[in-house]
This record gives sequence, C-alpha cells and structure tokens, in this order.
Amino acid sequence: MDTEAPHTQRGHSSPGEGEERPRFAFPGARAFLTWRRAGLLGVVCTVFLLLLSNFVVQPFLIPSRSMEPTLEVGDRVLVNKLAYRFGDQPRRGDLVVFDGTGSFVRERPADNPIGTALHGAASALGLAEPSDTDFVKRVVGVGGDDVVCCDAGGRIKVNGVALEEPYLFPGDEPSKVPFRIVVPLGTLWVMGDHRSQSRDSRDHLGEPGGGMVPVEKVIGRADWIGWPVSRWGSVGGGHG
Repeated sequence: MDTEAPHTQRGHSSPGEGEERPRFAFPGARAFLTWRRAGLLGVVCTVFLLLLSNFVVQPFLIPSRSMEPTLEVGDRVLVNKLAYRFGDQPRRGDLVVFDGTGSFVRERPADNPIGTALHGAASALGLAEPSDTDFVKRVVGVGGDDVVCCDAGGRIKVNGVALEEPYLFPGDEPSKVPFRIVVPLGTLWVMGDHRSQSRDSRDHLGEPGGGMVPVEKVIGRADWIGWPVSRWGSVGGGHG
C-alpha cells in the first residue's frame, strides 16, 4: 500500500492577488486637488499679507500730485507702522500717512460695511486707492513749534530758523498763503511737497482743529517706494 500522501498541486495565484488594487478615481480629481491646494495657498498668503499690512508694513497707493516730485501718482509706498510704535514721535521732515478724520475731513456716517471691508482689504494690499480719509504729507511742525510763512526770502521759518526745502516741486513757492501758528502739543502741522497742488494744514486753518493732525491719528511713516521697480528706493526726511 502506497503510504505517500497524494501530491496536491497548488494552483497559481491569480494575477494581482495579494497586491493593492488601484483605487477608483473620479475624472479630474487630480486637477481638483491641485486647484484646491492652490486656492488654500492663496488664502494663506492673503491672510499673511493682511496681517503684515495691518501691523508691520502697509503698501499705500499715491492717488494725487500733492507730494511731487518725491512721490508720483501711481507710486506704491511702503508705510512703516512700527516707526512710532515704541515711543518714537514723528519728526520734522518725516513723510507720514495719517487718518484725517476730524482734522482734514469731517466725520461721516459709515458706508456699506461689506463694501468698506473689501475696499479696506484691497487698499491694505496696495491694490486700490486709499480711503478718502487717509492722506500722506510731510511734517513741517511738531508740538510746540512756532511756524511762520514767510520770511523776507519767501521761506517758511520754524522757531525762527528758515527751512531749506530741496524737496519742493520745481517752481513752487513754499506757500502763497501767509500764516503764523503755534503747533499744539500732541499734534502736527503737515504740508505737501507740491505746494500749489496740495490741500494740507493751510487749507483747514479756520476749521475745528485748525489743520492740526493729532499724533495718535498717524498710521505710519512712508519710508520706501516699492513700486514701480524703476523708482525703488527710500524716501528720507528733508529736515530735522
């Protein structure tokens, strides 16, 4: 009697047995994931830029000729929001961006909140003109200064010293409007570099506040031109 167990031949494994089968994929799923990642990355970048512009550096689109030749229409300046954050105060010659509500413009009722928020986000990224209440001007007088226009040579005097203003638009006089003011403490007297095209502290002498800008309304100091590339560079103060 044959005691050897009958040989049982194992069948060959079927193709793909033991291997992970490919998952079913919807048509265009890969493209969807790519667009989803791109959209998420865009949102993250936008949020980062908004946080940066709100607390550190904000682009500011120049909408008028009032600061020529220092700043031209269409320039995007980078506003340093940390310049006065840790105890420093605006100095004569600084270019400051400020909220003119209550000094350069009257208080106005709030606009559509959604539209205001969208415009605010666009202007914070330098994609839209700034709010109607935001201005950029040069500091001519700080709290306690005696500012006079003009001396026998047609120059503005601060505390008895005539200002040299090389930043003035060629052909412009320092001011065609005579004035003498003492800047209250905690405020600024500001003027544009293109004096004949600038509505500044001179134009609000007879209004509440007398054209003085409260220091607390200063958003930051315009330190650099970031765009266009041909105008990259710093915009330093003109006098001390």
